[in-house]
Amino acid sequence: MSDSQIAAIRKGDHADPLSAVLASLEDSKAEDTVSIDITGKTALADHMVVASGRSHRHVGAIADHLVRDLKNAGFGAPRVEGLPHCDWVLIDAGDVVVHLFRPEVRSFYNIEKMWAADTETTPQYSN
Repeated sequence: MSDSQIAAIRKGDHADPLSAVLASLEDSKAEDTVSIDITGKTALADHMVVASGRSHRHVGAIADHLVRDLKNAGFGAPRVEGLPHCDWVLIDAGDVVVHLFRPEVRSFYNIEKMWAADTETTPQYSN
């Protein structure tokens, strides 16, 4: 993600929620970010983003930052599940569903492998 894209999230200048999510995650130092196009696989969303935080506190901070950035970018208030424990936080931003994990929990569930199994392309890692 370029510096201009990160600056855009701070200003709220985004055409789509996926770019806002990816910029916010990068700005929050989320690790191993994967974006999966799930268009046509489910009616729940068009994109799934999976990322990790280094600890409970980091996962919670990433989630709080992402929710604030989405609101500031004009995408409304996303629905959030899992914040009290911060092992796995789910953020439903409409067309984009974001899963934030601690590394151990992410490797246990391995949801990106499940959702990317039938795709012709591999998941896109951004960092």
